[in-house]
Amino acid sequence: MFNKGERKKITILGSTGSIGKSALDIIRTFPDHLKVIGLATHSNVTEIRKQIIEFQPQYVGIFDEKVAIEITNEFPQITVLAGKEGIIELATKEVDILLCAIVGASGLHPILKGIEYNRNIAIANKEPIVMAGGLITSKAKKYSTKLIPVDSEHSAIFQCLMGNKKNDVRTIYLTASGGPFYRKPTEELEFVTPEEAINHPTWKMGKKISIDSATLMNKGLEIIEAMWLFDLQENQIEVLIHPQSIVHGLVEFKDGSILAQLGPTDMKIPIMFSFTYPDRAPVPLKRLDIHTLSAITFETPNLTKFPCLRIAKEVAKTGGLAPTVLNASNEVAVQAFCDRKIKFTQIYDVVAKTLEEFDFSNYHYNLDTILEIDKLTRVKSANIIEKISQQK
Repeated sequence: MFNKGERKKITILGSTGSIGKSALDIIRTFPDHLKVIGLATHSNVTEIRKQIIEFQPQYVGIFDEKVAIEITNEFPQITVLAGKEGIIELATKEVDILLCAIVGASGLHPILKGIEYNRNIAIANKEPIVMAGGLITSKAKKYSTKLIPVDSEHSAIFQCLMGNKKNDVRTIYLTASGGPFYRKPTEELEFVTPEEAINHPTWKMGKKISIDSATLMNKGLEIIEAMWLFDLQENQIEVLIHPQSIVHGLVEFKDGSILAQLGPTDMKIPIMFSFTYPDRAPVPLKRLDIHTLSAITFETPNLTKFPCLRIAKEVAKTGGLAPTVLNASNEVAVQAFCDRKIKFTQIYDVVAKTLEEFDFSNYHYNLDTILEIDKLTRVKSANIIEKISQQK
């Protein structure tokens, strides 16, 4: 629901990606109620040009400075903010909703800075919360900024918790389709290709998150994200394999009752909710037809077959800076798999070996240390990948 005459101002960081495009589809549907103020991309000049022409933003952030110059010359009426600092500056432009959808750890600084200037931040990129959840949530509390999750599972939990007390929660359940390889024989996993891994059975997503879903690392990262977003302990969060991808999250309360959120596999629904929160608005999408559901099944994930989820659960329990290493090493390993430098099953090997190289008792948890560890992790992981490549 939108208030009469209301037109919410929105900035989208990562507008040329999968989430960003879906968000713009929603804005396109509700032009009288939603207005683009800012857009940001890494370097996709073709897509950002189209978006500028259609949505006429006041600001555009472009990480690639050469592309920024090109766009500045082509659209002199728009303020173009270049480089890493430009993206961060864009996050300071006050809007009703700042949607953070930058893939990977590079979204951390814009989120931290955006918290100081915006009351509502829709978070679609889990990596910054995984690597620095303590900093993000404490800063959001300091500035009274609402963090609204866009990830379908966390949006589901967020909705189930509305009107309920955290102390009444016993367990939350994050669901996973299992990805494209859940029924594939274990011995065949080392031979799967990046193209096969990207082909998710139920969701249309970006490359990195699709591969994380195939390894089940995505669900491990979501456990850590949920711990910070909902102030829960690792043992209060469970993962369920749910091949139908109809139930996106469940909350079990201490009285034994369970609330679940169901919906179609369309990211526009949680994105729209983040735009209208705490209200709702009709979205012209295909509805979930309850009458046609033949089965809703759940099962416990196979942690032996998918060790990335197991190690992520261990890291969640360890806490501190371990999630920072997990996140960075996984990003590097996934890219190496996409580049065909390592096998699918070696994504786990890279992450596990990188974690073994750190003694976290030597570090204090603060922003400088997180950034130092993130950078060091990427170097260590790259070295491990190089050794693996030489053994082929």
